[in-house]
Amino acid sequence: MFSFDHESNPQHVSDQKPLGCWSVKHGQIITCPVVCNFETHEYIAVHDNKVLRIWKDKDVNLDKVFKATLSAEVYRVHSLPHAEPLVLFRGGGVRTLDVLLEAPQQEIEDVISDEVIKWSEAFLEGQQPVLIFVTEKDGDFFVYVQKLKMRSLHKYKLEQQELSNPLCFTAYIKKQIITLLCLYSSDSIYKVLIPLQQNSEEEEQTLSKSLLLNLSISGSVLKGTSFVVLDKDHVAVLGSLAASDEESKECLTIWNTKFQTLQASKELPLGTSGQLWCYGEKFFFTHGKVLTVVIYKCETSSLAAAVGKLKDSQTSDLCSFLNWNTLQDEELLVSCQSQQSAALKSESTMTLRSKKSTVENIQPGASTIGQLLLSIKDASTAAVEDELRQLLSKVQRPDFQAAIGSVISALINRCKTDPAFYPRNFLIQMIQKRELSYSLCPDLMAVALEKKDVHLLQICLQRFPDIPEEITYACLKVFLSISDEYLERTDVDLESVISYIDIEPNNKEVKTEVVENGFSTELEEDGCDVTGMKEIHMMDSVEFCPVGPQKAALLNAVLHSAYSETFLLPHLKGLPAQQAVLFLRYLHYLYVKCSERINTTLPGVLSPTVSQIMDWMCLLLDAHFTVMVMLPEAKRLLSSMHKFVRAQVRFYSELNKIEGSLQELQRIKCQTDTQAYSIEVLELI
Repeated sequence: MFSFDHESNPQHVSDQKPLGCWSVKHGQIITCPVVCNFETHEYIAVHDNKVLRIWKDKDVNLDKVFKATLSAEVYRVHSLPHAEPLVLFRGGGVRTLDVLLEAPQQEIEDVISDEVIKWSEAFLEGQQPVLIFVTEKDGDFFVYVQKLKMRSLHKYKLEQQELSNPLCFTAYIKKQIITLLCLYSSDSIYKVLIPLQQNSEEEEQTLSKSLLLNLSISGSVLKGTSFVVLDKDHVAVLGSLAASDEESKECLTIWNTKFQTLQASKELPLGTSGQLWCYGEKFFFTHGKVLTVVIYKCETSSLAAAVGKLKDSQTSDLCSFLNWNTLQDEELLVSCQSQQSAALKSESTMTLRSKKSTVENIQPGASTIGQLLLSIKDASTAAVEDELRQLLSKVQRPDFQAAIGSVISALINRCKTDPAFYPRNFLIQMIQKRELSYSLCPDLMAVALEKKDVHLLQICLQRFPDIPEEITYACLKVFLSISDEYLERTDVDLESVISYIDIEPNNKEVKTEVVENGFSTELEEDGCDVTGMKEIHMMDSVEFCPVGPQKAALLNAVLHSAYSETFLLPHLKGLPAQQAVLFLRYLHYLYVKCSERINTTLPGVLSPTVSQIMDWMCLLLDAHFTVMVMLPEAKRLLSSMHKFVRAQVRFYSELNKIEGSLQELQRIKCQTDTQAYSIEVLELI
């Protein structure tokens, strides 16, 4: 009941952007996978085998977060929903995290001797945590099952297989029975049943195993490296498919264990790391240098579907529901509803298929998404926009967001082949009202850059959390290259600038406005030549914005976009010198505006913060320092910035001198109970 789209590649998340980054000291090594404590929303890591670290999203440096040095080496930390995380030590001892933190140096018993843990997993059976781990000693494999609340530990010996050893394991628990699946080097998967209820007091029992699946396909053998269980009848195996006279090829395969058939396979020519993860009906694996995500749905297994799959790979009752589409020439994913799937399920479900023959046989109750994707290819702009409005007016389904991503991808592909077709209003409306991302419609911003649709780019920069640095830089370059006169005729959201921007009329000089913290650039002459300072003030005045309000709003959107300094800096070095100077002048203007306010926060919606401004100033100076020193106008700008920053440093230095007195005043004020009217004399020492 599975198939992969044979006309398109698996969808991958390109230009991966770290959502969080935490640094460790040089020489420290993370020795087990980091997990999340779902109860406290904290991360748990172990480095150098014995040092436990716990932190939250806001923390940056792991050296400054909670630290506990343990008495024994940790093998793995397992996180469970609605339960305390479990810490498994290399000696086989287990502790819940809360018990461990009460006394980090507590003695941990050794359950195993001369055995090496190869794999472990934790489950919740009812409200009781259950831990299972597999060890190896001299070619023999042992299985341990521990129920923490009952303090029971059972040891089993795994039945040996001639000339074959287990490579990897996975397990699931159902009705008080643990089903352990083992992938052997003999290219077979075996099943072992372990009951949780044990009345026997035997110290060690031998577990018998049964053949679940033989990984052979018409004379070819799949050399599996990892696998996951999808449901009671299906497993996914990642490995190399090797024929006797052909070179082995890495691929992801789906197998029906009930009928012993290969349901689907997808070749991965760029290679993988050999690891496969499955979470929430999604596959995760690396393909080349990118993370690939494949969303799937399981349907009830049937013999007809299993046999039919072998005869015709185009007929399938389960489709891979892929919602990342980053490859240029892929077929559009067409959303349709399987007639057999509808009969098997009482609720309507949506699956995606790319075969045109499947689309042509859509029944009257089929999804309107599939029909819309077909009409986008050749219908008129008016007809497409009318269908889009009807789509938005309908009740949304659970997979509506992914379907909208497919619709936008279809629209963008039409825009590429038909320059006259560009449903701009619909695209803007979708981005404003839906929680979309760059990964969901990666070609959208490329088309907007080509058409110089600055309003659409502005909205994308403000709302997409995963824009690649290359695209962010391209937007910056386009914004700086377009003239203010042209931008005055375009539709740009000015909410981020309207509350603070000062536009100089015809470059005329006006008086400096009053500032809130008592600082003005005119006060910091420091003995410099007054004439020279006036010249600097006229050319690089921070009283007025060096760009128009439309361009300022667009640049604010760039400042608002998330980025990684490592990936952005190489692109910034390609920014033309004049554009770099103009951008630096605008950043200088923003910094002065922030400094004029007590809370250093600019008014308005999505206005840049002082941290964003400073970070971009540092990035720009790092990328263009040599150019800035050589250009005369840039040298004057740098001099003005230097004087301003020096004045700020002196100002805050003076504040630091009276910090103790201010704190004493606050303490005295809290202690005294003044009446409605009073006169107090406070002596500052």
